[in-house]
Amino acid sequence: MAKSSSNKHAITVCTDCRITGTPCRPGLELLARLNESLARLGRPLDRDFSVSGTVCMAGCTRPCTIAFQASGKATYLFGDILPDQDIDDLMAFAGLYAGRGDGLTRAAERPWGLNGKTIARIPAALVASELLGERLQ
Repeated sequence: MAKSSSNKHAITVCTDCRITGTPCRPGLELLARLNESLARLGRPLDRDFSVSGTVCMAGCTRPCTIAFQASGKATYLFGDILPDQDIDDLMAFAGLYAGRGDGLTRAAERPWGLNGKTIARIPAALVASELLGERLQ
């Protein structure tokens, strides 16, 4: 999937292990599967999400680690993700997350396969420029 600044949501996968200093093979596999799955889902999800890898997300004790982020929404960090088993649940969560204005979900709403895999839910940060823009409208 082509990355674009017009994507509203971001999925970030840990793809490089700072402990071993080597690429994280499961993370790279997950990255490829996410791109394939979003492409199969089609519009609007394939255009609404960007997918990228990053160096170390500090979830070293719970690899693979993946984050769902969007401006003005809570950020979710999941760990213990199995690229070959959790992809359908991750796609279901992507749809749920995209449909929530604030990004907040209850544990009971998240796909069953993600139970116990939530590392963190981080409240949305308010960026000064975003607040200023709202006030000027």
